[in-house]
Amino acid sequence: MALPDDYLSYLKRRRGQDHDLYSHALAKDRAPKRLPDGAKVAVSFIVPLEFFMLNPSGKPFRHPGAMQTPYPDLRHYTTRDYGNRVGAFRLLKVFRDVGVKATFAVNGALLARVPPLIAAIRAEGHEIAAHGWDTDSIHWSGLDPAIEKTYVARTREAFAREGLDPRVWMSPARQQSSHTLEFIREAGFDVCLDWEVDAVPIAARTPAGEVRLFPVLNELDDRLILTVKNHSEDEWRDQILEAAEMMRAEHSKTGAQAFGLTLTPYVAGLPFRICALREIVEGLARGCLVAPAGTVAALL
Repeated sequence: MALPDDYLSYLKRRRGQDHDLYSHALAKDRAPKRLPDGAKVAVSFIVPLEFFMLNPSGKPFRHPGAMQTPYPDLRHYTTRDYGNRVGAFRLLKVFRDVGVKATFAVNGALLARVPPLIAAIRAEGHEIAAHGWDTDSIHWSGLDPAIEKTYVARTREAFAREGLDPRVWMSPARQQSSHTLEFIREAGFDVCLDWEVDAVPIAARTPAGEVRLFPVLNELDDRLILTVKNHSEDEWRDQILEAAEMMRAEHSKTGAQAFGLTLTPYVAGLPFRICALREIVEGLARGCLVAPAGTVAALL
């Protein structure tokens, strides 16, 4: 059976990229980035605080942390709730003990449900980012743009009610539509944690203005490594510290680099993982500039 004539026709096929969000440029050709005090690597801890429901629609796909078994999936629901009630406070203690600041990405729907946790994050000077509305409000290209704008506006309004004005955005499940960057920029967000296209933040052009894309490394995600790939806590620690060491070794060639590291409260905040987590945070703090994502995006 012959292929249709238009099968190999792609109007955007060209040298470089098939989009205009940012210019095509080889990393070797750009000026090396610099960090304060001669730091070679910048690291941001990204802590997602998420609102999961017992009966998610699962459309267009089920969020990676969503319920797994038929309603009511109380086992997974209460595990996620444990993260916000207990695990997140353990993370806060580690950050406090080591003396570093993190980025807490919060679902808009969760803000009014966990006031003691939000108050503790604010009191300790951590950055608060918007993590969309909830884990069942996924941004994707099949979504009506008017509905997607409502998701963003509802999220912004929820933060405003709490006296918060975040400039950093992370989409639920880190999933976007072709309009997401434009819509979040219209709503006042100028840093996005969904993309990991480079080893430094890069500027994306949208009709509403520039959004800096801060790289959060999915392959170092605690949930992926520990619960999907079933690596040990020691292996998790070693992979993260080795990644930072490799980036330091590349400094003379590339200049300063940066990455975000996701710490999920219901994963990293479990008691038997706190020792490994502390070793990760202490190890990175000794050899890297550790700062919230918004701060690093402004530096690089």
